[in-house]
Amino acid sequence: MGWNSWNLFESAISDKLIGEVADAQVTTGMTRAGYQYIVLDDFWVGGRNASNELFPAQVRFPNGIKALADYVHAKGLKPGIYSDAA
Repeated sequence: MGWNSWNLFESAISDKLIGEVADAQVTTGMTRAGYQYIVLDDFWVGGRNASNELFPAQVRFPNGIKALADYVHAKGLKPGIYSDAA
């Protein structure tokens, strides 16, 4: 089981907010209840580079997705990320 950012925050996400959610998931006991995923839904994407690869929004994710994933992993959780063709 896991938590998805869209259900509460829609487009108002950032690495700071997701880190706080990961902290809360651990401190409130949700991990003991079986929640193990933190999923970033839409609005993490900042655009595409010259190779057509997605990159994170620089203002909301200034340290990049890897730093956030490392933080989530350090909490004993698993990060997920969503994107689609739209």
